[in-house]
Amino acid sequence: MMNEKISTIMTTEVITVGPEDNLDHAKQLLEEHEVEHLPVVDDGKLVGILSYYDLWEVNKEFKEYSKVKVKEIMTRKVVHLEPNDKIGTATEVLLHNLFQAIPITDSDRNLVGIVTNLDILWYAYKKEYPKHYENFKYFK
Repeated sequence: MMNEKISTIMTTEVITVGPEDNLDHAKQLLEEHEVEHLPVVDDGKLVGILSYYDLWEVNKEFKEYSKVKVKEIMTRKVVHLEPNDKIGTATEVLLHNLFQAIPITDSDRNLVGIVTNLDILWYAYKKEYPKHYENFKYFK
């Protein structure tokens, strides 16, 4: 079951920010799109990742967010996988590192998608209970 390619479950329309964007913009995107992580891209290449936790950890008031650039607090050493890697590999990376998301890049680090722990949970549920999966309104 976990031997399928990540490309079969990854989200390809990824909400991203640039390193020069400010935290106010990033916070707005996180809230508007109801996501937990924003890959940081520069010319399409993955250069970092920013999460809600990063915003909390920076310990600044919201009014200061417009003065802080994403590059100042983003995580720079980002684990990433490629579309042909297996779902099982993504699962292991998420579990061993307690990550919630993994950016998916091509061999040149161009961002092509993202996989979250929720994507993998839905994938496993759909495989086990395909008829029940179709009843969830979220996916219609």
